[in-house]
Amino acid sequence: MIQGFATPEGTKRFIEKNDNIPVKNFNMFEELNLSNVGIGTYLGNPDSETDVEVKNAIKKSIMLGINVIDTAINYRAQKAERSIGKAISELIEENKITRDEVFVSTKNGYVTNDGDIPEDLMQYVMRELGKPGIVKEGDISTGYHCMTIPYLEDQLNRSIKNLGLECIDLMYLHNAVEGHPELSNDEFLAKLTSVIEFYEEKRKEGKIRFYGMATWECFRVDIDNKMFLSLEKVIDIAKNIGGENHGFRFIQLPYNFHFDQAYMKKNQSSGSDQLVSILECAQRLGIGVFTSVPLMQGRLLEWVKNSHTFSNFSPSVGALQFVRSTPGVLAPLIGQKNDTHVNENMEVMKIPPFSENEFQETVKKLVT
Repeated sequence: MIQGFATPEGTKRFIEKNDNIPVKNFNMFEELNLSNVGIGTYLGNPDSETDVEVKNAIKKSIMLGINVIDTAINYRAQKAERSIGKAISELIEENKITRDEVFVSTKNGYVTNDGDIPEDLMQYVMRELGKPGIVKEGDISTGYHCMTIPYLEDQLNRSIKNLGLECIDLMYLHNAVEGHPELSNDEFLAKLTSVIEFYEEKRKEGKIRFYGMATWECFRVDIDNKMFLSLEKVIDIAKNIGGENHGFRFIQLPYNFHFDQAYMKKNQSSGSDQLVSILECAQRLGIGVFTSVPLMQGRLLEWVKNSHTFSNFSPSVGALQFVRSTPGVLAPLIGQKNDTHVNENMEVMKIPPFSENEFQETVKKLVT
């Protein structure tokens, strides 16, 4: 097991080692210097060929200045976590990085099988989780999600083993509102309270540094939508349990040219009568926001190319430049598995993000 976690000293050293990258391409949050683009690991088949591709893409991305790495236990049926673990361990063995220079996040909650074990999902669940009593009848939702403490503890321990890391920098509860459509808001918040108590315990044990929620809909929808969740209420729960030094410091949600609600929709309260966007609310509450699907898995590239707003950039760099320059965004998470995509996407690390004025001018061009 690799000891340690991302630290202010380590992430500062990472910047110094990459002095060819504009300093503005790193955001300071929780005293950590985090690259304003991160690598995601969602896509790909759970096979050995993809294992190698993902591992090499992660290594190359880190060497090109990325120190934010995101995954989930269900991505590629646990194999995404293992690819990250191999990439980090190899870079450490090659004396190219140290553990304290990189920030690793993963997620738990969704029910998954194991891509290295040749059996289907239900066989795996019954053998690995049902027979030992980790899950019981009624624990798993219709959305194949489970947020009971025995299950989350089992998944945390598996993630630690998969990643080969003694401590995970950030653990998200994964799409929990969306995964439990049968729960009322009050019922969900009651369950979330017990999850936050669990995560605070794991912080004290040194298994995780921070925790948060990775979401799809709940922070972007209208207030009267059944899926809506108030970030302010969630942080109040965290403060009641962990005090002002609670570990709920991050959320993750979709944001791109198509999914613009995080920036445009004013649906969140933050201590006043006036509603604000989730990005502004997070800033006011001291919560960092990572964003997913900046390219809509490639489907936005043609639109960006034809918009002519980003003619100075390749389509992928234009999309990443816009998202990472949005106020309140720490970093978009970009999935990439081969050298061509890594080289093209990482061109964005050679230029600084838009200034606030440049961003606002870009927004005006996009809406006219």
